[in-house]
Amino acid sequence: MIKTIYIINGPNLNLLGKRETDIYGARSFEDYFEELQRNNLNLDLVYFQSNHEGHLLDKLHEIGFMPNVGVILNAGAYTHTSIALHDAIKGIETPVVEVHISNVYEREPFRHYSYITDAAVHCIVGKGLAGYQEGIGFLIKRDIS
Repeated sequence: MIKTIYIINGPNLNLLGKRETDIYGARSFEDYFEELQRNNLNLDLVYFQSNHEGHLLDKLHEIGFMPNVGVILNAGAYTHTSIALHDAIKGIETPVVEVHISNVYEREPFRHYSYITDAAVHCIVGKGLAGYQEGIGFLIKRDIS
């Protein structure tokens, strides 16, 4: 049974609330994370963000074989470029849900392909920050099914 969910955000997501607010909104992820924690008191939520691909890989490797763990991953632009992240997700046991705040399929053509989707157990796009809560719900429901 999942007890801990790691939320892992990739490059530039540390700028939420400041960067392209017309696309990503005016709320920081740290502020939203506090809300997620209040709404999921039965879970241990852990937040990790890095602008460096290797750090994201290291974190997936670190937690990828822990029992009772799930991952919500917004790989940012690495979604569209990183075969290494795909391989890391395929190589670990921990289920990974891919999340994107914007609808990447309605944006620039280079954002239409994800290297993550085939490796993840589920993909959520275009739900804003609420996609993270939806991802948590998916992991919990999947775990008890």
